[in-house]
Amino acid sequence: MKKSIFLSIILVFILASGCCSTKKNEAKTDTANPSLYDITWELEYISGPRIAFNGLYPEQKPTITFTAADNQFGGNNSCNVYSGKYTIKDASITFGDAMKTMRFCEGGGEETFMSMLGKVTKFSFDSKGNLLLLTDDIPMMRFKKGTNTQ
Repeated sequence: MKKSIFLSIILVFILASGCCSTKKNEAKTDTANPSLYDITWELEYISGPRIAFNGLYPEQKPTITFTAADNQFGGNNSCNVYSGKYTIKDASITFGDAMKTMRFCEGGGEETFMSMLGKVTKFSFDSKGNLLLLTDDIPMMRFKKGTNTQ
């Protein structure tokens, strides 16, 4: 009788610890494999310009969002709203011509962002889950995770 109670307690303990470890592994998987889609990504670094990042984007940082269902990308380039189509194959990404609103902007941030977007050939995620847009293997833009759009 004591052996069956003891074995039952051990069995319950093993099953309970197995459930907990599965949830921990699932959380690690989500962090290790961030999603590109349905998230508003906010620019926090751009390569190239000789102007300080905060000087280039003093009021609003550019954003980008990807939707998987219709291969659309879009966001705000610090001045105007833009959108277009993208193509992904493995880690390669190609952006189609973006349509944008035509509000007048000063400072060069919009042109820098849109020009750099046109040079991007790949994407990846860093160890913190930030989105990296690359030209070949060189990071050109880094975006931090903003909010879910769903």
